[in-house]
This record gives sequence, C-alpha cells and structure tokens, in this order.
Amino acid sequence: MTERYGYAGKILRVDLSSGTINHTPSADYADRFLGGRGIAAKIYWDEVPADVSAFDPENRLIFATGPLAGFSGLSGSRWQVCGKAPAMTPEEFSYCNFGGRWGGQLKFAGYDGLVIQGKSDRPVYVFIDDDVVEIRDASALWGKNTVETREILKEELGRTVAVVACGPAGENLVSYAILLADNDASGSSGFGAVMGSKKLKAIAVRGKGKVTPGNLEKFKEVKEHVRQLLWKGPGYMELIAKPEAHIEVVPGQKVKLDLCLGCAGYDGRITVESRDGKKRGKSLCGSSLFYLDRVSKYYGEQNEVPFYVNRICDEYGVDALAIESMMKWLSRCRHAGILTDENTGIPLSKVGSWEYMEALVTKMSLREGFGDVLAQGIQRAADTLGAEAKELVADYVSKAGHLLTYCPRTFPVHGLLYAMEPRQAVNQLHEMGLVLFQWVNWANGLEGAYLSSDVFRKIAARFWGSELAADFSTYDGKALAAAKIQDREYAKECLILCDFTWPVTHTLSGDHIGDPSIDSKMLSAITGTEVDEEELYYIGERVLNLQRAIHIREGHRGRESDQIPDAFFTIPLKGHAMNPECQAPGKNGEITSRTGMVVDREEFERMKDEYYQLREWDVATGLQTKAKLEELDLHEVAQDLGRRGLAV
Repeated sequence: MTERYGYAGKILRVDLSSGTINHTPSADYADRFLGGRGIAAKIYWDEVPADVSAFDPENRLIFATGPLAGFSGLSGSRWQVCGKAPAMTPEEFSYCNFGGRWGGQLKFAGYDGLVIQGKSDRPVYVFIDDDVVEIRDASALWGKNTVETREILKEELGRTVAVVACGPAGENLVSYAILLADNDASGSSGFGAVMGSKKLKAIAVRGKGKVTPGNLEKFKEVKEHVRQLLWKGPGYMELIAKPEAHIEVVPGQKVKLDLCLGCAGYDGRITVESRDGKKRGKSLCGSSLFYLDRVSKYYGEQNEVPFYVNRICDEYGVDALAIESMMKWLSRCRHAGILTDENTGIPLSKVGSWEYMEALVTKMSLREGFGDVLAQGIQRAADTLGAEAKELVADYVSKAGHLLTYCPRTFPVHGLLYAMEPRQAVNQLHEMGLVLFQWVNWANGLEGAYLSSDVFRKIAARFWGSELAADFSTYDGKALAAAKIQDREYAKECLILCDFTWPVTHTLSGDHIGDPSIDSKMLSAITGTEVDEEELYYIGERVLNLQRAIHIREGHRGRESDQIPDAFFTIPLKGHAMNPECQAPGKNGEITSRTGMVVDREEFERMKDEYYQLREWDVATGLQTKAKLEELDLHEVAQDLGRRGLAV
C-alpha cells in the first residue's frame, strides 16, 4: 500500500442493496480532509441527501481511520464511524470513536475507510481479507449478542480477524444501540441501529499489510519526543505490571492490561474477569464507574453487579451512558407517580439491583412491553408520556441522551462546545476539563501535584489563546478558547489520536507545559510532507465548517439552534464527584468555588457574538458566510448553501 505515506490508498465501498463491491482513491479526500472525521464528513456531504432518515438505505455508515493508524507508540490507531444518527433528536449527522485493533486491521488490509450503503434483504456480514471482500450470509448470527457474534466469527475465520458487530438492540432499531468491536471497543450515537437497519450483523477484517513512515529518521525522533512528554515518573513500569493498583476491583476478580493497537502508554484500559471465570469485559472510564454507586446503596456493599451490568449492556449492544441518564429519568417519573413497577414491567423500586438492570436492558433491547417506548430514546419516550415527563428530563440530558458533564456552570467555555455539537463532544470537554482536575489536586495540597494556577495560566496562553481562558470568573477570552480547542480537536479527530493521551497539555518534568506542536510533527514524519501546527489547525477549522454546513443543510438554524439546556441558566451548580467543592481558578489564579453558579444568559449570548466573529460567520444569524467557506477551500459547500439561502 504505497500510494502515499500514511495512507493505504483506497476507500472500500459496499452496496448491500446491489451486492456491488468496489473502491475509490483516498487521494480524492486526503489533501483537504486528512482522514477520520474529515474524510467521513466529506463523503457524507457528497452522498447523503438532507432529507434521508437514519434508517433509510441511502444513509451511509462510514468507517474511517487516519494517517497515523497502524504506527506504534503514538496512540493513533483510533477509528470513527459517521453517518446520520438515530440517537439525535432530531436525527442528524453524528459520529463515534473507537479504540482497540479493528481500525488498524482495516488499514493493514489496504483501506483507509469503508463506506456501507443500501440494505440487504437478509442478514449478512462483510468479510475483508486483504483484497478479498465478500458479503456473506449471517442468518445464523441474527439474534446473537455482540460477543457471541464476535467469537463465532473468530472460530470460523481465525482468531486474527477483528470484528465489529451490532447486538439485539441494533437489530431491533433501538435508538441508543451501539457497535462493539474487538477489545470491547464501543461506539455510540445509535449506529448499531443503523447497522441493524441495513441487515448488516458484523464486519470482520484481517490485513497483512504494513505501514511505513515517509521520513524514518524524523519518525524515530518524534517517537522519542513523545516518550519524553508522556513520561510518568519512577514506579511507572511497576504500575503497568499491576493494573489492579489503578482501580477498585472486587476481591477475586482477575484484571490485566488491554491496550489499544499502537498505544503510547498506559492510561487505565484493562479487562476484568468475573470471579467464576464466566465473563470478561472492558473496564475503562465510564464503564468502570457505571452503576457503581447505585449498587453500593442497594446492597450495602460493593459486589460484581456493576461488572455484570456493564457486560449485559455491551452484549445486547446498548449505550451504557444513555442508560445512565435514562435511569435518572425513570426514577424521577416513579417518584412523580407517572411510572410504576406494574405499568412498566420493570422493578423501578429496586434500582441498584441486578434484577432492575436486567429487565431494563432486555426489555428495551427486545422492544418488549414498555421497553418499546424506551427504545425510542429518552426524549421521544418523554414525549410519549406527556408534558410532566418531559419536564423531568429537560435539565440534565444532552442531545444524544447522555448526562451533561464538564458543566458550563463550572467551565464557561464549555457552553459554546455544547451548543455547537450534535452530541456531547467529550474530546473537546476533556481538553480543559482534565487540566482542571489536575489543578484541583494542587489546590487541595495533594502530594506531588504540580499543576498550579501559574502552570494553568501558561497552559491557557499556549493552548487556548490567552491566560484569560484560565480565569473561570469571567466570560472574557472564552470564545477564543473554544475556537482554539475545536480547531485542534477536529484535527485530532482526523489524525485520529487517542483522547486519553492527546493533546499533551502538561508534563511531569521541566516547566510542566506541554507541546501542542507534536501532533503536526507526527503527521509530517509519517507523510513525509511538512505540516506545521497552524496548517494542521487550519484543516481542523475546515472540517468543523464542513460539519456545520451538513447540520445547517439538515435543518440546524444557526444561532437559534446554538443553545444549551435552559436549566444551566436557572439551576445553581451543586458538587461534582471529582470536584465536590466545584473549585476553579479565578482572577490571578485565586482558588475559588463555582458552587451555586448559573450560566449568565447575556454573557452567553455575548460570548456567541464573539465566537461568530472569530469564525467569520454572520453574527446576527450564526450562519456561515460564503466568503469564509471559499477561503477554507470549501467552494462546493459555499455554492450549495448559497443556492439554498443558507449562507450569507
């Protein structure tokens, strides 16, 4: 695979309606859109009409890797799935992001991406074995859960294949159905249901190819620089050898590392085996915490129920984070007398128990009884039940049904990041959010904490445009910070880099200030073509504008739609599990608390004014300008939106 360094050179295309299999050159997209989200968004813009529904055969499931996929030591083997998503209300273009090894195998097989269109008249799976691509019968797999499907295909095709599959929830078009791949890598936005709507059960891929950097010497230098940036201090290797030291596990459970392909270091991704040895599953971030508090309150102790609950969500193929927000709503409806154990067939009075979660997940996944209502998603389910039920969900759920985290009442800049995205853009929220949590350690005098207010301000100046970004007492400087974060994170979603590792905003050694230029240096070494930091961010800005144009074409109304939940303006902030006192740096780095804060409506609108000005969009409407789109080399987008009256 030698068309250009960093790329396999081809995008595979499979039409399930006609059975046609072909491919197109990656070069048609790579120069302007790089990879990942960028290439996926461009394919979607070109091929999916605005009025197509998520379950229409003409919707595309677009699987995309980036130019860094397959290279070791960079944490760049992530992959994305994009398309019109049923988890959104209303349906619109969205995305999800995976780790593990499936994306690397696609690259090794000779493809930078895979586009699935059409609909089969029977259950099928796609098998990719280098140049051999086949659509095979999957009737025997239909009805199986995600893990069973994966294991059956590995037994049939060989353990070296990587598999991504939908579960019963996807087959039954549950709006929160996920895709589950090797290493239990999961992706949300409801794409499991899109896969199910196409009668596509799974995609198995195996590749024997290799990747080669365009500049080997520079690549070695960059990898060494990455290693130094990510150095975690004495005792690090001992912690790698004992991953159980990082998490709370039930005595008797076995754990081991389960790093993604090309991982640059250890960031907590492990697998856990149940005490009876019957179940194994991923434990990372949200999955390691899911249902934990409820179980402790219900049983009065910690046990294996959270592990089994997380596992049943993965097996049936439903989004655990969406289930988290749904549980909160169901509890509110029960306390309001709207829902009961009897009228739902779910033991709502036993939240925290295994019985509760087993009933909730199975009924929703199989669309049994009240589960058929829940399968529509929390917003549509609330619409079904009426005005009172709708009020009970309005203050804490994002557009994709997830709990609102990294709240704009703590982080003023996050109001813009929430308002501009179709779903909770965790990668964008993490960039400042994870820095704050390190600062909280310093503010509370934790031994070894180094991220002081002074370091925070320097990070803000280097990464977010000005030191004002580190002053949470003002809205000044936050529009610029939002734009800087978005441009970098969109570029990251094109490369594609791991969110737990990149960007490197701070380091353990030296002055503790990270290096945002390392991303472009990695890209330059791999492609052999020099790209500097600003050029990379320019690509990020282009892809952001392309995604914005897609949403505008699909009915997003610019400024009118760039909103956050009304509760952020009216309900004062309470404590957070990771930051109970809601601490944040204020003017001159003063340690302050955001407890009791709300988002100021006038300041939020002023922040939007400034943001639109920085983006060179129309301030009054929030619509893009034809001049800006053309400047970004999006001439075809400017022409299309202009013809529709959707660009100024």
